[in-house]
Order: sequence, then C-alpha cells, then structure tokens
Amino acid sequence: MLEIAYDLIGDVHGQAGLLERLLEQLGYVAAGRGFKAPAGRQAVFVGDLIDRGPQQLRVLEIVRAMMDAGDARVIMGNHELNAIGYVERKADGSGFLREHSPEKVAQHAEFLRQVGEGSAAHKEWVDWFRILPLALDLGGVRVVHAWWHQPYVDAIQRAHPGGSPISQDFLHAAFRKGSSEWQAVEGLCKGLEVRLPEGYAFEDHGGHRRHEVRVKWWADRGLSLRDAALLPASQRHFVPEIPLPADLPGGEPEGAPVFVGHYWMKGAPMLQSAKLACLDWSAAKGGPLVAYRWDGEAELVSSHLRWADH
Repeated sequence: MLEIAYDLIGDVHGQAGLLERLLEQLGYVAAGRGFKAPAGRQAVFVGDLIDRGPQQLRVLEIVRAMMDAGDARVIMGNHELNAIGYVERKADGSGFLREHSPEKVAQHAEFLRQVGEGSAAHKEWVDWFRILPLALDLGGVRVVHAWWHQPYVDAIQRAHPGGSPISQDFLHAAFRKGSSEWQAVEGLCKGLEVRLPEGYAFEDHGGHRRHEVRVKWWADRGLSLRDAALLPASQRHFVPEIPLPADLPGGEPEGAPVFVGHYWMKGAPMLQSAKLACLDWSAAKGGPLVAYRWDGEAELVSSHLRWADH
C-alpha cells in the first residue's frame, strides 16, 4: 500500500499568486502562513523558488511553512545555490564564490531588492537555502533540479550521507570550476552541456554569447546535436546538425520516474516520457505553473499534470 503520494511542483520564481491557485486546485488548504496538504499527500518543490517574480518572499514563506509542518519537501535549484554563492566569501577573502559581475547581479537583483540586500532577512533566507538537499530519492519518484545523473547523486550522498546539508568545504569546492564537486553540483542543478565546435556560438536569453549548449540529457542518442539542444527554434540554426558525442552521458531514465525543473519549456505542458517530467513551463515569463499529481504509478501519465495560468 502506498504510504504517501506526492504533488511535484515546478519552478515558482516568485509567482505567489500562481502557487496559491495551484495548491488550492490540488486540494491544499490555507493554514497559517502556508497550506495544509490533503491527507496522505505531500508537495515536493523542484527548486528555483526565487528570482524574477514579484512575490518572492511570500513564496518562500508559503514553502517554508509547509516544509516545517511536514506538508512539503524542497530541493535546491540553481537560483538558491547562486544566492548562497552570492553572499559567501572565498576562503582567502578575495571576493565571493559567485562573482558580482553586472550579468550575475542583474539575474539576482529582484530578490535582493525584495529581501533587502544585507538585511537580517537576507541572511536568514540564505541560511535556509543551505539546508536544502540537491536531490531526493523518495523510492517511487526521484527529484532533482536539472539532471538525475547517478554518479553525481552518489558523490553527493557519499559526502553528505542521509541528505545532510552540504558542508562549507564542499560548497567552496563546488564553486571552483573543474573540481569534482563543481561537476556534480553543476550537473545536478544546471544540466548537461556540450561544447560547440569551433566557430559556433549563440546568444542566450540574456544576450550573452555562449559556446556551450545545454542539451536534453534524456534524449535518444540517435538525435543530432541540433535536435537535442535546449534552444528556442529561432536559435537552433546556431547549432550544427552533427551527431551527439558518442561518449555523452545520460539517456532515458530507468527505474523510478524522475522529475526536474529548470528548462523553461514552452507551450502546452506535456511529459518528456513515461519516466521523465520537466515541470518548468516558464511561469516567470507568462507560462503556467505546473505540477504532477503522483499516485504511485511506475510510468507517468499525462492526465496527472495540473497547472495554474496567469
């Protein structure tokens, strides 16, 4: 008999109104600062609660209250990770783990404005982000922000058994590009990237020139690099139509279904496969906030998707 069923919820990005409507649609009832789950159910948030949206503190208040009451679980998204790196100084005092470049300040500016940069509330919320796990294996479902890559999940588990918060040493190592810790955290929180051949590049949604393209780690290895690239149709011609690298990790998940966010999907919400659901359908840019109502099934079904529109 199923002990608990889960409602998995995509990237909220400060859209408190959408979150409240979606929770009500799923049968959750307002209680104190948060929402009470229906009997036998629990919400699971896939990360990226903050940045961009208009009511980020209200989102954090709802989710934290639900977590404290046992009505929700939360994993760390790349935006929570970046928020930690933004305030954490390097061990040698030379700066911050996440540089304060114009690009990175702009990405984080709305959260800083709403929380009050350097305030007691700012410190309190960043400290809360530090306790969030990078991945959850709940038996019947697995949850990670961007990429369930078992070697990376295992590396985190070895360093922090039982889902304990990542240590200070691990955090600092995770911001050193090229380290094994950086590879694991980058993969889990940001996904799989492929270096483009010489002479190829594209501009991301922020107007920054990129030489690595994020790809569908779950894609059939018979696809071309262009077809596997996670880019808008208007930018796909910047990626050559060549085979995916023969040694590319990933592929269709096996075992328990995997839930991710992160990828700014467009259009009508849909499953990626019977074993994979991306729940990020661009709520921060006018898209719906999407959830999947999991009732113990080993293969996902489209009719279990739910969403709230702007």
